[in-house]
Amino acid sequence: MAERLVIIGAGQAGFALAAKLRALKDERPITLVGNEPVLPYQRPPLSKKYLLGDMDFDRLLFRPEAWYGENGVEIRLSTPVEAIDRDKRVVKLFDGSEISYETLAIATGATPRRLPAAIGGDLEGVYTMRDKADADRLADEMKPGHRLLIIGGGYIGLEAAAVARKLGLDVTLIEMADRILARVAARETADAIRAIHEAEGVKIHERTGLTRLIGDEGRVKAAELSDGRVIDVDLVIVGIGVIPNDRLAGDAGLEVQNGIVVDDFGRTSDPAIFAMGDCAVQDWDGEQVRLESVQNAVDQAEAIAAVIAGGSEPYRPKPWFWSDQYDVKLQIAGFNLGYDQTVLRLSTREGSLSIWYFRKGVFIAVDAINDAKAYVTGKKLLELGRPVDPVSIADPALELKSLMA
Repeated sequence: MAERLVIIGAGQAGFALAAKLRALKDERPITLVGNEPVLPYQRPPLSKKYLLGDMDFDRLLFRPEAWYGENGVEIRLSTPVEAIDRDKRVVKLFDGSEISYETLAIATGATPRRLPAAIGGDLEGVYTMRDKADADRLADEMKPGHRLLIIGGGYIGLEAAAVARKLGLDVTLIEMADRILARVAARETADAIRAIHEAEGVKIHERTGLTRLIGDEGRVKAAELSDGRVIDVDLVIVGIGVIPNDRLAGDAGLEVQNGIVVDDFGRTSDPAIFAMGDCAVQDWDGEQVRLESVQNAVDQAEAIAAVIAGGSEPYRPKPWFWSDQYDVKLQIAGFNLGYDQTVLRLSTREGSLSIWYFRKGVFIAVDAINDAKAYVTGKKLLELGRPVDPVSIADPALELKSLMA
């Protein structure tokens, strides 16, 4: 078993690595180690169609159980890892057993930030949303008429708000920053998304934090907000970001900086160990960033698979993201890090618009709201490195396809 690849983490990135290696006809033994008791599955639908009851869990599985045996992938479920011993090249499990590796891949993802117990974070009825167990617990609470408080106006919080309103809950969302999506999107995007939610009946309070949650017999009953108001609540969803699961790497002496630092080939500071997905920190235009998306998890894992199989191509991220809220599809191409100019482009179709991001006059990203044409065109322009004139793109009469000429 000298050539064994061990993958810690059976989420999107870990599964994609194993699947791509087999697609590349790489026959080395693979052991995929996961914490959860279920086979690897898609996470994005958990907080949408699965929570709504529109999709059974079996439809979320990447592959049926038989695939793993047929493809020589040993999968160990409900198997937390205790430590990595780089000198012995073994992964130590909490049950006391060990797995030897020649190559190791860390795809441990990230963990949602939780509220401190001192302000009520440990009360019953307070939830985060990351995995199947979270969705299953939350599903029992999502009843029509229940009063839901969402803490955090990022994509996780807003998607939860959309699902809750569809299920008939009374939804209040608070955001400490001066607007929703402050960290990830332009003001124009935030304005459009806010208007959509308010039209659906979500009460959004910006520049508003949480002072404390108030419980009764261990169950959340109310929330005191930073403006002094106290509101009654039946449940709370916390969406205030995630923490990369880099403890194993740090304890093993690998370089970590709010995530596991990797080079252009996905290698950590130990050349026998790779890292990918939400737990990995990579270079983006001279900045060290974590790209938290399904797309990056898959693309990076597949690029690393090619390297492990003997290739030598570096991974060059081509980010794209999406968010479904009500009947609205927000599609994002590129990465708006460091933008200094935005241009709003109104579509000739009602309810469709796009926001184009520029840095020092160079087009770097686009947010498309119910505007697939803007998304597809922007994504292609970024891939080709084509220039975009900020003045011209604002003109709704401009045919986007002319930019590809």
